Amino acid sequence: MQTTAPTIALFGAAGAIGRSIAAALRGQGRRYRVVGRNMAALRAEYGADPLAEIAGWNPDEPASVRAAASGIETIVYLVGVDYTRFDLHPLLMRKTLDGAIAAGVKRLLLIGTVYPYGRPRTTPVREDHPREPHTFKGRMRKAQEDLLWQAAAAGRIEAGVLRLPDFYGPGVEASFLHSAVQAAVHGGTADLIGPIDTPHEFVFVPDVGPVVAKLVETPAAFGHTWHLAGAGVTTQRALLQEMERQAGRPIRHRVAGKTMLRVIGLFKPFLRELVEMHYLQTEPVLMDDSALLALIGPVRKTPYSDGVRATLAALVPAGAMSAKTSPHTASVQTITAPEGRSHSADTARPAA
Repeated sequence: MQTTAPTIALFGAAGAIGRSIAAALRGQGRRYRVVGRNMAALRAEYGADPLAEIAGWNPDEPASVRAAASGIETIVYLVGVDYTRFDLHPLLMRKTLDGAIAAGVKRLLLIGTVYPYGRPRTTPVREDHPREPHTFKGRMRKAQEDLLWQAAAAGRIEAGVLRLPDFYGPGVEASFLHSAVQAAVHGGTADLIGPIDTPHEFVFVPDVGPVVAKLVETPAAFGHTWHLAGAGVTTQRALLQEMERQAGRPIRHRVAGKTMLRVIGLFKPFLRELVEMHYLQTEPVLMDDSALLALIGPVRKTPYSDGVRATLAALVPAGAMSAKTSPHTASVQTITAPEGRSHSADTARPAA
């Protein structure tokens, strides 16, 4: 097992993708640093791992950023923001870049989203697709990327971007599928954002970590944007039906379309934020990741049936879910925002 000081840091490590990357590094016996604004959350997640070095940071204090990046060669950037505050994305990136470069960091890999592409011109979408966002959130994500590429063009740091589709998996709450997962296990009614028959793709979060671990060790990965596609094209309805099959009973559900989101958004600003990104439900961005596979070789993509099984099992003891579960025993909270598509890097969002 390696005992050297960590040379890789996960900025925004408390989220689901951060945990997946940490697990991959841990599996390699590699030391790593986790950086976040919530030290209690980091200690709860990583305190028992002897390979993890925990560091807090305050992006508003340049010295804090430099300290968090000190001695690090590669930063994996997963910092999330509140879904109503996308204006913070470029601000946080600028502060992180300034501190990281001052600390001597050589490279930064941004876990990104499809938001900067705007409406897809092709199916599937390759990495050379124009970045022409027509939404505020897309423009803020593009501005974040532009800062990184500008720093790279100036020779200040090596840069890379990995775009992900929407996430799901054990412990992932900020997902389009989370409400259905809750209803499958605990009963109640699943709240979904429709239409739910549109082609879609999801990445199983535990599959992301090994890909990132390979990318950061591949010099040719930097200077480029990469895609990691999901485990094939599916639909929300198909995954709901798979949950029903595994739960052994129907799952009650209701579907909110764009008009309903507008109405509910009058009372819940958070849901109003989903309206501008609703085009992804009717004009989905399905990604081509052949370039990534050519670079690093085959990657594990968990079949949806297996991913659903693991996601459901994470909420209950093995065998506890049965057809006798009452659909009235619990109520699901509300629709949660996806960021990652990063609606995944921006649908299930990486959290700091």
